[in-house]
Amino acid sequence: METYTLRDGLTLPKVGFGTYNLNGAHGVNVIDSAIDRGYRLLDTAFNYENEGAVGEAVRRSSVPRSELLISSKLPGRHHDYHAAINTIQESLYRAGLDYYDLYLIHWPNPKEDHYVEAWQALIDAQKFGLVRSIGVSNFLPAHLDRLAKETGVQPVINQIELHPYFNQQAQREYDAAHGILTQDWSPLGRAVELLQNPTLKQIAAEYGKNVGQLILRWELQLGTLPIPKSSTPKRQAGNLDLFDFEISAADMATINGLSSADGRLNNQDPAVYQEF
Repeated sequence: METYTLRDGLTLPKVGFGTYNLNGAHGVNVIDSAIDRGYRLLDTAFNYENEGAVGEAVRRSSVPRSELLISSKLPGRHHDYHAAINTIQESLYRAGLDYYDLYLIHWPNPKEDHYVEAWQALIDAQKFGLVRSIGVSNFLPAHLDRLAKETGVQPVINQIELHPYFNQQAQREYDAAHGILTQDWSPLGRAVELLQNPTLKQIAAEYGKNVGQLILRWELQLGTLPIPKSSTPKRQAGNLDLFDFEISAADMATINGLSSADGRLNNQDPAVYQEF
């Protein structure tokens, strides 16, 4: 597995595993399968209500905890400084972990306007040893500029919606210019629809890959870190089989041509959208 090194020195695999909606015993089994297939970065969130399942899968796995990277996220209802610190501790208790490798603010919630306070809590949580690295999710350049201006600390990662119908070029360029790694949620978009796109099917066939592998490889060549989710061992393994081919510049341009300004899946624009 190839890796990225964050600005603070933490090394992450170039592909992670998303765990949204993987709860209970079924979730534990799926996550355990993903670890067995070779995933080492697991993405969860307080609001997914499955930090416990992730922690249980980690304990069941034969892979040492030190070789796994676990990421979680702070919900919008706990942006108050003291609530944020308590929530990070609660996240650890839920998962049965001593620390998170990465902890993010899930959404900026700009109307409430407490995200700088929440960011200061993450800065301090890192100092306390609760988390190794800190980042954000769904933050726009204006939000990131404010974090840097008011705290002097920029995130090392920004997890955003990114797929062929919404390639986030401007945000990616901002992140790269500021030493922030872009991580992709919903990297396969609405998979049922996107995987049937005739343009993508034609290009994928030329490389002897399926459409999901083509999309994930496209995201890697954009310099981002996708976190696909799959419940089947075969597809889990296939989503890691991305490092034996390279998409041509012409095909990269064709895939980028599918993107549109209104390509978000659910119109969740962080400038106005709020999630608690």
